[in-house]
Amino acid sequence: MTRMTGKKALVTGGSRGIGAAIALRLAQEGADVAITYERARDKAEAVVGQIRALGRKAVALQADNADPAAVKAAVDTAAKELGGLDILVNNAGIWHYGEVGSWDLKEIDAILSVNVRAVIVASQAAAAHLPDGGRIITTGSCLAERVTEPGVALYAMSKAALIGFTKGLARDLGQRGITVNVVHPGSTDTDMNPAAGEQADEQRARMAIPRFGKPEDIAGLVAYLASEEARFVTGAGFTIDGGVNS
Repeated sequence: MTRMTGKKALVTGGSRGIGAAIALRLAQEGADVAITYERARDKAEAVVGQIRALGRKAVALQADNADPAAVKAAVDTAAKELGGLDILVNNAGIWHYGEVGSWDLKEIDAILSVNVRAVIVASQAAAAHLPDGGRIITTGSCLAERVTEPGVALYAMSKAALIGFTKGLARDLGQRGITVNVVHPGSTDTDMNPAAGEQADEQRARMAIPRFGKPEDIAGLVAYLASEEARFVTGAGFTIDGGVNS
């Protein structure tokens, strides 16, 4: 697979789970890839090693997505280290669980800072580097479209905000042929939400296909959106959740 030979990509939150799978898939298709991580340097370096083993250039950048200056610096550094930037994947995010009476302002600010503001800051920074025909792809959540349980209102709100941002940014950048899309995963087998976890059976019961997705499933959809084949796809959301929202 060489659909992305010569392309340069940045995947935020690329040290594990869905982010790592996306970074590896883009590299498998020919792209040089930078990833960001917050604390898991060892995991980030392992992903970078796998990418380099494919013959691609790779770099791991430490960045706390709650810090807008760090987010912008990571985008600018990725473009410098890779020699340009063609693809931004806004994947970094945090989970929140708790019903309305339990929230405090610190929790609300944390969700907004990482899941919403960081996406805006990274996209704004990337837009200055992306050539005509570039790509911005953001990881949302199937909960952005349909909330299936109590306790996830803050998280669902943060991911729903990305739908409006994606549609608006697609309009702003459309004249340059830059596409902007959001992918909404459902339950995916990662260390944050393992298929053998305590809540896994309850999650499977809501699916049309009663199994967890694999990170590689999400990565395949992102790779399509990053490819030339998706040049006419923009301002769109793609739900990949085993039929939870069907």
